[in-house]
Order: sequence, then structure tokens, then C-alpha cells
Amino acid sequence: MNNQQLKDLEVKLWDSANAMRAHGGLKASDYAVPVLGLIFLKFAENKYSQHEPEILKEYQKDKGTRMERTIQEIALAKCGFYLPDNARYDHLLKLKGNKRAEALRDAMKGIEKYQDAKFQDVLPTEAYFDIEKKKDDILPELLKSFSDIPMDASGDIFGKIYEYFLGKFAMSEGQKGGEFFTPTSVVRFIVEVIEPYKGKIYDPACGSGGMFVQSADFIAHEGHDLNDIYVYGQEYMGETVRLAKMNLLVHNLRGEIIEANSYDSDPYDGFGKFDFVMANPPFNVKSVKESTVKNDERFYKYGLPKNKGKKDDKISDANYLWISLFATSLNKNGRAGFVMPNSASDARNSEYDIRKNIVDSGIVDCMVSMPTNMFLTVTLPATLWFFDKQKVNTDRKDKILFLDARNVYNQIDRAHREWTQENQQNLAAIVRLYRGETNRYLELIDTYIKAADQAENKIAPAKETLVLQIEKVVKSLKKHIEETKESKRTPAKVKALKEADFFNLVENFVRSEPKENEKVLSNLAHPIENTPLDNEAQLEVVEHLQWNVAQHKLESDALKQDVNTLLELYKIADKNLKLSSDKIWSNYDLVKADKNLDEALQLYIEVTELTAYWVTNINWLQTRFPEAKYEDIVGLCKMADKTEYADEQDYSLNAGRYVGVEIEDDNISRKEFVEKLTIQKELLIKLTKAQENKVNSITNSINELINE
Repeated sequence: MNNQQLKDLEVKLWDSANAMRAHGGLKASDYAVPVLGLIFLKFAENKYSQHEPEILKEYQKDKGTRMERTIQEIALAKCGFYLPDNARYDHLLKLKGNKRAEALRDAMKGIEKYQDAKFQDVLPTEAYFDIEKKKDDILPELLKSFSDIPMDASGDIFGKIYEYFLGKFAMSEGQKGGEFFTPTSVVRFIVEVIEPYKGKIYDPACGSGGMFVQSADFIAHEGHDLNDIYVYGQEYMGETVRLAKMNLLVHNLRGEIIEANSYDSDPYDGFGKFDFVMANPPFNVKSVKESTVKNDERFYKYGLPKNKGKKDDKISDANYLWISLFATSLNKNGRAGFVMPNSASDARNSEYDIRKNIVDSGIVDCMVSMPTNMFLTVTLPATLWFFDKQKVNTDRKDKILFLDARNVYNQIDRAHREWTQENQQNLAAIVRLYRGETNRYLELIDTYIKAADQAENKIAPAKETLVLQIEKVVKSLKKHIEETKESKRTPAKVKALKEADFFNLVENFVRSEPKENEKVLSNLAHPIENTPLDNEAQLEVVEHLQWNVAQHKLESDALKQDVNTLLELYKIADKNLKLSSDKIWSNYDLVKADKNLDEALQLYIEVTELTAYWVTNINWLQTRFPEAKYEDIVGLCKMADKTEYADEQDYSLNAGRYVGVEIEDDNISRKEFVEKLTIQKELLIKLTKAQENKVNSITNSINELINE
């Protein structure tokens, strides 16, 4: 299943499930967990079916011997769970009558019966009865909808569907939704920077477990073993804990999720324990009591955020409790990435003292200002903080990278933004250059070059198909005109054809000649596949790719013009040239010829734009880092030393204070500046006069009313 097919399936499943929710008058909060439970059941069916032959074979082999084990024991070892007959998806799908809720409860309990203690009471059992009471046809329809997930869909596919539904439910839940779901693109960027591919990963505000899931995806992408990580999560919302545990099961992740309040509970004895910390904690909590945390070194090591002079038992703001917790939970080689409100970067009073202590310890590695509207439920500006305990042993000990990524995003809809995978990788590439990992940067450019080359290889066939379709439509129209020239048409149709100059336009149709990019004419075939991981070689190859992209744009514009002209002629022909019961029309393949022509054009445009997309991403990096080495870029990134962040900026961690603002068109000549200013002056005079005329007109109207 490719990405587009998966996206189509996700949308189809969500639309179906959401329609059933609306049909039953159910709230998203009452619906999310049971629906995700059904997705889990379909996942369980698929996974168990794949392992079942091996499970049965091993059971039969040892049956009756001293080595004999129960089929449940073998299933747990091979598959991770045992699926009893009453939990099989086909069994549930084919049940008659309106007793699905009872059957689903028994199915969930049947699976949990053989699970480890930490995965007991995870799956939804009683929630299905409330749905069945509302509308007894909802559960059968939902089961039917999720049966559309192919039997060969892997755990990876289910993981993506599960995450998609979590995101959709989070949007439906409003403010509460943000408590259990962090947008995938934000998590993936954190993962790109801290690279948690081996060791213990901790999230003390884990929500539905998204941080862990993206870690698993990173591990798979990098070719590491999923068994190399073990995740530890804490979450104070019981229902969300169950979502997280299901998420671990779906993604085959080893780990523990505990229902606990991280301010007063340390179930993992976590001080200095973890290799990685990832989190998106609740912002600006002001209800934590000082007595809860004052004797806990996880929180007091760098200082407590306490209002000076006040005797009440209240922490001023919990943001710096979380920051301290993340720092103290790391072992000597640990890395952390987490979300904080922008206000934390410049907070004063006791928060300033804590920030100073943390910065002076040398563990602050990178600060990234995020675009607004990246989160599903809040528009509050946020910053990503990154700690690296190993940094104190490098030449970056007294340096911090500031990245202002507020203008790097993809607009999903009016209210939401995201980082595309390329946005994430491009920003991560800057971090890697800052760390001196030049080869990682070159490898990313190489990936983009190959992707551009693959896309470009599809352009010629797509163009050929489109040109053949254009020629076919023109030829067919001419043949139809010739064969039906003696046929009778209504005076209105004859008039319409004449007024449109239809016959002349078809007869004299000639394809547009695109302009030629002179550089492309001398652009010899370049050995892109063999481009070495060398900056100079990559720059040269990309220059040739840019020339090609420019030429493809010229050719695409010309072909779009031809297709639009033909589609207009086809529309006229379909309305005025085609005769009633016209067999000749179908004989020359003119039925749906417009649709075929438009599809061929869209395919051609898609591959040309895809090539341009990859080249654009390469340019975004190469124009900023032409030497494949880190350098400060105004408006984007700044590597500040201790003099700058400690003395000059007084320990502010706000990226905007360091990177500055990029001023466009600042290199114009004095003559150009005077010309621009003159135009603006003339516009000002024009607008002023228009305003005066409007005022006079209104005044005159009022005077006329007064004098009547």
C-alpha cells in the first residue's frame, strides 16, 4: 500500500466512523476509545493471522511431549498476544442480532486474559454498551467499515491509521485534545534531533504515546532494532493511559505506561536514569504545591520556581518544574527534546535563576522557535528545547544553536500548520552541521538529488502520453468534422459553431512552441546516480537539475495552454457538433476524451512539479550553506557563544533575539529606491485626494438634508 492509498483509506475510514458518530448523536469523547479499540481488533486479526500457521505448527510439534506448551504461551512468544475464537474479526462481523456490545466486551476480555499484568484493563469493554443503547446499528456498521482495511496491512499501516484517528479525535476534543496528542510533525522533528535509536526513553507527560511511536518509526527508518529501546511513560489521565498502552501494542513497542502524577510520583526512580527524554507537558500550570516538590531532587537541583517573598505553598509556574525534571532525568550521555511556551525562554525572577543554572551547566544544545498554529487546539507560540549531556565534552560546550523556524511550515488549512517531512529534515540538517556532522548533510542532499532524478525520469513518458492524447483528440475531431459535414444540425448549433470559429480553429490547430532555456540546450546528460558525497559535485549536479526544471516549466506552460484550448473546443463540439445517437463520436474515441486529456495533463504536471519540489528543497539548503558547513544565517540561525547568551542577552533563550530579521530587497540602488519612493508618494497623494472627495461628498449630502 503506497502513501496515497493509505491516505485515501484513512480519510474513508474516518468519514465513515464520523458519520456513524453523528448518526448516533455521540460525543467524540465517548466515541474515541471504543473506535480505537475496533481498529486494534482488526490489527490483532491481521497480525495473528500472519503468525497463526507458525503458532499451530509449533504447538503440534511439541504436543504430548515434555516440551509441550499451551497454544496461548506460544502465541504470546510469537505474536505478543493470543487471539481467542470469539475475538476473531470475522466472527464479530458475521454475528446476527443486536448483541455486538456484549460480544465486543467478551472479545476484549478474551485477549487481555492472557496478557502481562501491565497490559491488563487496557482495551475498552463497557463503552460499547452506551453506543449500542444510542443506536443499535452503529457497531455493526463500524465493524463493516474497518473490514475494508486489507488483510495484508502491516503493523506499520495500523500504526499510521491509529495515529490519524488520534489526531482527528484530538481536533474534535478542543482544548482537552491537546492534552493527549502532540502533532506528528512536531514529534518527528524532536526525534530527528535527539535520535533515540537505542536505550531508555522517558516521557513523564506521555499522553497517548505519540513520542514513543515516532521513536519507533525513526528506529525502523534508520535500520535499527526495535528491541533496542524500552519506553517509560507517565500520564495522569486514566483513559489516556489506556490509549497509550493500546498504541504500544499496535506498534509492538516494549515499555511501560503508568497512571501517575509526575509532580508527586517517581515510579521509575528516574533521577539520572534515562538515555532520552521527550515530552510536551501542560503549559503554565500554577496549582502545584511547593511542599510536593521541595524535597525531590528531580525538581530542586537547579532551583525551585517560587515567588520570592510570598509565604503561600504555591509554585509560581510549573514550566520550570518540567524543565528541571527533563534535565535531571537524563543520564551522563542523555539527550532531551521538549515543548515549552515561548514565555519560558525569557521568564524572570526565580525562573531566571533556574535557567541560568541550567545554561551554565552546558547542557542546552539548541532552541527552536516554532510557527504559530502548529498545535491542534491552541495558538500559543511555542519553543522546542534540546538538551545534550554529552555536549559538555565537546567544543560546543559554551555554544547554543538558536533556530528561528517560525517561517518554515506547510499550511494544512486556515487554522493549522505542519512541518512536512522535508521541513523537518532541512531544519535537522542545520543542527547536524552545527554538530559538525557534514556527512549527514551531504547524505540528505544526495537523497533529494536521487528523488529529483527519479521524478524527472517520469517526465518524458508523461509528456509523450499527453502529446499523443492531444494529437489524438485533434485528429478525431477533424475526422468527425469530415464525416459529418453533410449532416443536418439545428440553426442554433450551426450559429454557435460559426461564432466560435470552431472549424477553422480545429483545422489550424498547432501545438504551441515553448521557449527554450538556453542553458538547457548545452546541458549534457549528467551522471546523477553516480554523484559522490562531495559538496562540489552535488552543487554541479543541482545546477543542471535547475536548468532542467526551468525548461520543464516552459514546456509545461505551453502544453497547459494547448490542453486548455482543446478542452474549450471539445466543449463546443460536445454541445454543438455531436449529433444525437452519434456513433461516429464514439468510433473516434471522443467519448470522455476531455477527461482523458485532463488526466494526462495532471499526471504530467504532477511529475514536473515533483521534480521542482525536490530541487527547491536542495536549493533551500545549498543557498544557505554553500560550503556544506554551518554558518549563521540572518533570520534563520545563530550559533551564540557564552559572551552573547550570558553577557549580552542575559541568559535569554529566545531565538528571535539572536538570529535577527532578514530584510528583503535591501540591495537596491539609490536610483531604484528613489523610483519606488516616488511611486509610493504618488499613491499617497491619490488616496488623500480620494478621501477628501469622499468627505466633501458626505458633507454636501448632510447639508442637503439639513436645508430641506
